[in-house]
Amino acid sequence: MSKRPVRKSKKRGGIVVRIAQLPHALGLALPQYQSAGAAGFDLVAAVPAGKPIRLKARSHVLVPTGLVFELSEGYEAQVRPRSGLALKHGVTVLNSPGTIDWDYRGEVGVILVNHSSKAFVIERGERIAQVVIASATQANLVAVEVKTFQPTTRGAGGFGSTGTKTVTRARRPGSPSAKVRGGRVPPKRGGRKDARRATR
Repeated sequence: MSKRPVRKSKKRGGIVVRIAQLPHALGLALPQYQSAGAAGFDLVAAVPAGKPIRLKARSHVLVPTGLVFELSEGYEAQVRPRSGLALKHGVTVLNSPGTIDWDYRGEVGVILVNHSSKAFVIERGERIAQVVIASATQANLVAVEVKTFQPTTRGAGGFGSTGTKTVTRARRPGSPSAKVRGGRVPPKRGGRKDARRATR
């Protein structure tokens, strides 16, 4: 395993990620943030020169990066898609976000999937994904009986139980908007009946 110095951003501090390049990645650019406000740094394909990967339509493949990360305990590296590949070619990270645990010391690989109807060619040095470093907390797992849980208004509702749309009802200037879930608009209040209640 060959180690090369990693460029450090002067604007970032506190978290150090040590990166080693494997032999088949030598000559490729080391990961770096592309702008001062970038949340992630790019990963490039470490495929052999002249032997690109042809990712067929509606199929997936594991792409090598030739990189090994050494993360600090309590952190993870999240492998996320690049928006340009997704928009222009329908290519994204299959298990997004992929998680690289802090104690993993193997090569970072990216599982790409092609959702389009055309094959996509992955050349050496092509930017294929991005990595975001994030804090990862391990919880204390305690086995209990479900009847001991604190009840909530939602309960076991899931899988769209709160509705699929949020509708904003037309309102007069200065009045609060009425937002409801599930695409249902509450009946309007007012008119003669409400006027009678107000005068009682």
